[in-house]
Amino acid sequence: MALRFFCTAYISTQHLASAKTPVSSSLSLTNSCMCVENLKSLLNSVVSSSPLESLQRGNWVKLICGASFEDVVDIRNLSLVYTLAGVDCIDCAADASVVNAVNEGIEAARDITCLRRPWVMISVNDDKDLHFRKAEFDPEDCPADCSRPCENVCPANAISFQGKSTLGVSYNTEVPRVLKDGVITERCYGCGRCLPVCPYDKIRAVTYVRDAVTTADLIKRNDVDAVEIHTSGRQSTMFKELWHALGDSVKNLKLIAVSLPNGSDSTISTMNKLFSIIKPNLQSFNLWQLDGRPMSGDIGRGATKESIAFAVQLAKAEKRPPGFLQLAGGTNAHTIDGLKQEGLFQTTITEYLLDVTSTINPSYSSHALISGIAYGGYARKIVGRVLRSMQTQYGEAASIEDHPEHLLMALKEALALVGPVKCL
Repeated sequence: MALRFFCTAYISTQHLASAKTPVSSSLSLTNSCMCVENLKSLLNSVVSSSPLESLQRGNWVKLICGASFEDVVDIRNLSLVYTLAGVDCIDCAADASVVNAVNEGIEAARDITCLRRPWVMISVNDDKDLHFRKAEFDPEDCPADCSRPCENVCPANAISFQGKSTLGVSYNTEVPRVLKDGVITERCYGCGRCLPVCPYDKIRAVTYVRDAVTTADLIKRNDVDAVEIHTSGRQSTMFKELWHALGDSVKNLKLIAVSLPNGSDSTISTMNKLFSIIKPNLQSFNLWQLDGRPMSGDIGRGATKESIAFAVQLAKAEKRPPGFLQLAGGTNAHTIDGLKQEGLFQTTITEYLLDVTSTINPSYSSHALISGIAYGGYARKIVGRVLRSMQTQYGEAASIEDHPEHLLMALKEALALVGPVKCL
């Protein structure tokens, strides 16, 4: 196993260093080997099924890196950790450098131990959407005596006040880059927490729509497996325009996902309208992401109530279109308990799903009513604490597999979230 090779290489390096500092290096060697052994033990507990099997069984887990989150260093490390933890899909921004970072993290994980590859999904939008925005302000407009609540409340550490520009190192290179005061654009994922806390109303949200042509080119790559379209469902015309603009590129995909908010009584009719648009060109399975409380990332039990309520509503609904159902928005460590209390965790039903090789003949399938859960802000937060600690010690460009003590901590956090869904 690759992890055994890593341990041997690490021991050899530490042995050379011990000639100068035998006591400290010996302790470091012992601690590192203990970390590696613990890592191996944890990895042996991960049971991998194919992403499609996970959808059918109801133990699908998706990591949401963030439709607007573009910090490729963090994305690469997050992808590595959650691949080791056994996620089925990693959802990221429709940006080539971000997709590259996700795939690099996946392959680094697969170099450590033999794992099946999770699907890579890119997210796009058909109109203005909370997931597709960035905060923006001019730090020179901020009063000198401001307490900077925006900096304290930002969950992505995307707001910085150093008093001057600071130097960092660009991802995967030795080229310096300047980190300026204000919003670090690639780290901001548009959560909006900074907007109401600014005492001087200096912060604004800038929204955007992902380019369909660029997205189609990304889909045609052999390392993108799925696409997710975020829509409000109110304007099906915009959804149709985006779908048609993607053209034949969608034929390369294993899964088409549509993310939509709870529209109460209109939800089912909206879903049917959207499905009628994609069906003629659909040659893969499809999934509905039920976005209960978008962009929350909170840890409390109350944060997941809206996602559970959305699941309950769809479970009772009749005449909904084909497709797997997956929760998102406010999902956290309490979501599984909420599903269990409602009798929706891995509850099996029989319905028709479009066959992956045919758009003509539906096939009846016995599968879980709720196929799985997507974890976004919360998943990034619990592992992000470990990444911040590692970067403080070893620099912002550090790769987590080079630091087994941090990889062990991060993997424990990830497995604590993923494990209950996988019934580990």
